[in-house]
Amino acid sequence: MISVTYSGNLNHVITDEKWNELHTIHHQLYQKQGAGSEFLGWLDWPSNASESWLGHIQQTAERIREQADVLIVIGIGGSYLGAKAVIEALSPYFQTEKEFEVIFAGQHVNGAYLKQLMQYVEGRDVALNVISKSGTTTEPALAFRFLQQYMTDRYGSEAAERIYVTTDANKGALLDLAKQKGYQRFVVPDDVGGRYSVLTAVGLLPIAAAGFDIKALVQGAHAAENELSDLSKDNPAIQYAALRHHLYEEGFTNEVLATFEPALSYVQEWWKQLYGESEGKEQKGIFPVSVTYTTDLHSLGQYIQDGKRNLFETFMILDEADDDLDVFEATDDADQLNYLAGTSLHDFNLVAYEGTSQAHLSGGVPQVAIRLPKLDEYHLGYFLYFFMLSCAYSAYQLDINPFDQPGVEAYKTNIFKLLKKPGFES
Repeated sequence: MISVTYSGNLNHVITDEKWNELHTIHHQLYQKQGAGSEFLGWLDWPSNASESWLGHIQQTAERIREQADVLIVIGIGGSYLGAKAVIEALSPYFQTEKEFEVIFAGQHVNGAYLKQLMQYVEGRDVALNVISKSGTTTEPALAFRFLQQYMTDRYGSEAAERIYVTTDANKGALLDLAKQKGYQRFVVPDDVGGRYSVLTAVGLLPIAAAGFDIKALVQGAHAAENELSDLSKDNPAIQYAALRHHLYEEGFTNEVLATFEPALSYVQEWWKQLYGESEGKEQKGIFPVSVTYTTDLHSLGQYIQDGKRNLFETFMILDEADDDLDVFEATDDADQLNYLAGTSLHDFNLVAYEGTSQAHLSGGVPQVAIRLPKLDEYHLGYFLYFFMLSCAYSAYQLDINPFDQPGVEAYKTNIFKLLKKPGFES
């Protein structure tokens, strides 16, 4: 389904010593004995996702589409990136105003954005999905304060029928509020961290509301769960993790995730959170960055070609495009492009990948290539699970917990002190 290739010799990477280490990690993962194992619920989540549970999410999504033209999804980090990644990857680049729309809020603090969002949805029917395990994470809580009031002002007592809450099953401010107001609730699982939550209700409800096939998405992840659980040197999830760690030990501490598909830009953003929060601890970890080619060949290409040699490049290559254009032959050839006549733009990008790869290799940039057959719900579900599993292998090779994020709290504490939040005044 997914193939991983390396510009060097993979046999020199997965040595006998490395294989023994990977064998131990595999045991820790699947016996749930490693650091953070209480957050491994995502590992077998696809196989445990029942038809009735998926059906309930789908029915709710259909209800949302019947009652609204717009769903505003409030969340930050893992509470929005997975859904945003899938929706952006599968949506057309341009939509008419008449089509159902999913809009995100609470992923930053910006008064102009919220004010203009509320102006934008005037005259359209609106539903709200707020996603937060506690309900007190500042950025989404601020957005929800404004948008909940907007819904109440606009719909009165009927607002409760248009607000959907995804939160903790047993505790938290948002759960208490949802019970008080009678909002329909979905659960953020206790054993699945935010950046691994795309296949839970956190991601699936917005994705289903956007009109995409969540059953196919989960089926793809289920196939990955089955196929990538094999302890084999041919396992692409193990290969990718081993390559990353090998390059890290060689001094390549920055990974540039590159794609020629603009639709995958939010998959890159999701990937950055997944690997950045999972690995960036104890003064360790690869710094994840992303580029979209050929656009960024005209901005960052110079640095990647000739800059400091502390980076390696991972290409996400899409083999097949569902929608494309062929270059036609012009009568005057004024732009001197007739040599491309009959070539599709997707095929041009595949050639551009080969040329870029050769150029960057000549500049001393090690390379990994991950090939995805096509972009649909099934293959995207497989792809996301692949990255999550490989991330766990990667972090365990650094001897760190892949599933916590202790450093995230530092900036929050300082903000609370500066704003004199009760309990943080000193």
